[in-house]
Amino acid sequence: MGVAPVITTDRLILRPHTADDFGACCALWADPTVVRFIGGRPSTPEEVWARLLRYAGLWSLCGYGYLLATDRATGALVGEFGLADFQRAIEPALGGAPEAGWVLLPAWHGRGLAREALIGLLDWAEGQGLTRTVCLIDPANAPSLRLAAALGYREYARSTYKDAPTILLERQHEGSFRTP
Repeated sequence: MGVAPVITTDRLILRPHTADDFGACCALWADPTVVRFIGGRPSTPEEVWARLLRYAGLWSLCGYGYLLATDRATGALVGEFGLADFQRAIEPALGGAPEAGWVLLPAWHGRGLAREALIGLLDWAEGQGLTRTVCLIDPANAPSLRLAAALGYREYARSTYKDAPTILLERQHEGSFRTP
């Protein structure tokens, strides 16, 4: 159904994952800082491979999914950014809206790259007619909560997911972040 785009920003290239990305993704998902608020434990290579397969399936079945972000100057892995439908068993339900998610290697923190990547991704999503997106964020993850707020996400509920507290946020189409 959907073909994953390549999104280029000033400093990043967001592109579909390939099998060749497996090793870099294993390193990403093994980083304790990356997983601190996402399950709290590093992923095994088997789990990372399943994640890559799930990403490909999202694009195929939903027309949106996750992209790998690399530094335009060096080609180095920066993180992953995307939209998903994980069919989460959570109350309140997400209402069929794509769920935005992001992870960034610690070496790239504090440079505004997550915001840059998400602006590119959300602009692309809005161009596809995706007028509402949601995200789930651990209440202790202050940097992600600040980023979500800066992107226009607003809290609409608090819940528990997999025995952990979570904040549910939503963003309605607000037009492009870019000025003409």
